[in-house]
Amino acid sequence: MITQSTYKLLHPAVIDGLKIRCPRCTARMETIEAEVPTFACIECHFPMEFKEGIWHALPVERMTYYARFIKDYEYIRTAEGRGSHDSSYYLKLPSVSRSAVNADQWKIRAITYGFLRDRILPQINSHLLAPRVLDIGAGNGWLSYRLAQMGLRPVAVDLLVNEMDGLGASAHYDSHLPQPFMRVRAECNRLPFSDAQFAAVIFNASFHYTESYERTLQEALRCLRIGGLLIIADSPWYSRQESGERMLAERHSHFFSRFGIFSNSIRSQEFLTDQRLEQLARQFNLVWQRHSPNYGLRWSLRPLVARLKKHREPSTFRIYTAKKSA
Repeated sequence: MITQSTYKLLHPAVIDGLKIRCPRCTARMETIEAEVPTFACIECHFPMEFKEGIWHALPVERMTYYARFIKDYEYIRTAEGRGSHDSSYYLKLPSVSRSAVNADQWKIRAITYGFLRDRILPQINSHLLAPRVLDIGAGNGWLSYRLAQMGLRPVAVDLLVNEMDGLGASAHYDSHLPQPFMRVRAECNRLPFSDAQFAAVIFNASFHYTESYERTLQEALRCLRIGGLLIIADSPWYSRQESGERMLAERHSHFFSRFGIFSNSIRSQEFLTDQRLEQLARQFNLVWQRHSPNYGLRWSLRPLVARLKKHREPSTFRIYTAKKSA
């Protein structure tokens, strides 16, 4: 369990060597005396508080902005049967039984994780001692837990803090690690970290939730060290914009028929195309490396089956990596 003594806080705002800045106005923050560990912005006075094992870096106006999205998202995830009261469920992720809820999705996550672990993450560990990794859109924290087991120092960031599917579920991992990994409630476009402190930034099945790929990449690259690794995994890719738009319309219709809501309170980007990736590469001076894990024969045949049935193009999952240039 994370307690007040888990992290060494310094003045000005530093958590275990990680420098903190205001997520609202980007000014410097300082430690203040309060009932719970708290940093306060020297300019706008935003308080970043530590409660129930989570640093809260989402200002009230941004909480209001995301309130409908969070409510709808949690409602849908609960209705889908996400999460568990059993710690063993979280400790085994991304592995689940074949009969588990969303077993097909977890199969994809498990294959992607295996590829990351064996082929990509060793690049981070090879030249730095316990490098920091920023896990954006961490959900219940399963990937951060796996990263910590590898000797990396993950920081898990998400909007959700509930105990089933959000950062609150990360408490299940605490007693199984030498030190619990840091978790922060924040949005991906306003991160509470000073520049160039992370060896890697990972978006694991989360990049497509952003409302602006440009703003999110700009913020992620700001947090990366020179030469640091940017990783985008398991965001749906389509060869044509039209295919992604059709998928989105189908999903909204499905959500409304099943849950009574469209789940479109924010304008998430939802999918990737080569054109979008090329635009981002030009804008941020990136050279993408594309990786295609083997998801099995059935998965590889999906495009052919869709054409034969005259259905729309199915999504493809890939891993994209790029290094931050000087």
